[in-house]
Amino acid sequence: MEKLLHYVWKHRLYNPAGLRTGDGRTVEVIDPGLPNTDAGPDFFNAKVKIGGTLWVGNVEIHDRASDWRAHGHDRDGAYDNVVLHVVGAADAQATDSRGRAVAQMQLGVPADVAANYAALASADAFPPCGGIIARLPRLTVSSWMAALHTERLERKTADIARRARLLNGSWEDACFVTLARNYGFGVNADAFEAWAMALPLPAAARHRDDLTLTEALFLGQAGLLDDDAVPPRHRDEARRDGYLARLQAEYAFLAHKFGLKPMDRRLWRFLRLRPQNFPHIRIAQLAVLYHEGRTGLSRLVECASADDVRRLMATRVTPYWQTHYTFGAASPASAKALSDRSLDLIVINTAVPMMFAYGRHTMNEALCDRACAMLESLKPEANSVVSAWSRCGLRAMTAADSQALVQLKREYCDRRDCLRCRFGYEYLKGKKAER
Repeated sequence: MEKLLHYVWKHRLYNPAGLRTGDGRTVEVIDPGLPNTDAGPDFFNAKVKIGGTLWVGNVEIHDRASDWRAHGHDRDGAYDNVVLHVVGAADAQATDSRGRAVAQMQLGVPADVAANYAALASADAFPPCGGIIARLPRLTVSSWMAALHTERLERKTADIARRARLLNGSWEDACFVTLARNYGFGVNADAFEAWAMALPLPAAARHRDDLTLTEALFLGQAGLLDDDAVPPRHRDEARRDGYLARLQAEYAFLAHKFGLKPMDRRLWRFLRLRPQNFPHIRIAQLAVLYHEGRTGLSRLVECASADDVRRLMATRVTPYWQTHYTFGAASPASAKALSDRSLDLIVINTAVPMMFAYGRHTMNEALCDRACAMLESLKPEANSVVSAWSRCGLRAMTAADSQALVQLKREYCDRRDCLRCRFGYEYLKGKKAER
């Protein structure tokens, strides 16, 4: 497998003694070079001694030497500075665009590395490398966790910047969309982002002082005011209580005034969703926050601590929703406020990345530092990912740690991308695979 051969070369997971080119010259690898993720040779600026002569240039790696010609490298001048062609099977001789032979060396993947990789790739349990975690040096673990936390924050920063670009450079609107997405709490995250992107926020701002109009606009754009959106068993009660009809009338006025078209309500997911998380309730909570001017970026960046964010984001619902989860479906009265756990998730997934991204955008390092400090001050998230790593001996102490572990699972474990993972590296270089 070419990826594994790349890995063996990059990390020198081979016996350096006895390395020779196909024509018998000795090979000494001084520096394997820098991996290239773009077009061109696989490693740049490698340093190798071939037959006692030092060569500085690029290295190309293939499963089979014949892949050199199959990929057209023999006709591409960009490969003329390859000083060594590393192959798993030497079934042909590589030549450059001028017909000159390229130094070529066959390199096998060590049996124990191949066995360990096969064990990782085929493992059903999560995490597949869990057995080695307790034996790893503390520095190895802490440095990888720090890198993963940064990676996750960078990805969220890129997502927020993308939203701002799509919203004509409005970071204020991007803040609202980011908050809305996280009100989906995973299950409805994509639907909430699509809903928020489709909201006419300039029009909404003109009616912000009227909570009923705001709620009508929010629920109407979500496609939740259609009669067909109400389950048949609740339609009679919805007609009798009159609240749906009132919001429908308000939305019809706004839709005509601003030329609005609601999103497809089929994007919303209800299956196995607790009533507290129904889109109706979350949108009603957002309507209150928006009505009170607490969804703006300026208010968010003023927060000096996680407690400040919690107070800013603590919300409620209008009287109708205190006794309903959907139209016509009466329920025991409750404030339907966000739980402490939900508020912490808003801090982790909205406030921190939003502050960090905006700090980057405005070159305000103090704001970036505050965002990171805020994440370090929070307890770790309680979820199945964090629990699984904890059982392996890797305990998350802060929300920064739990975010790192989520990043590790989603971007490495789920993709079986063990070759880019530092824990995977430690597993692969082990002496023998567990049988």
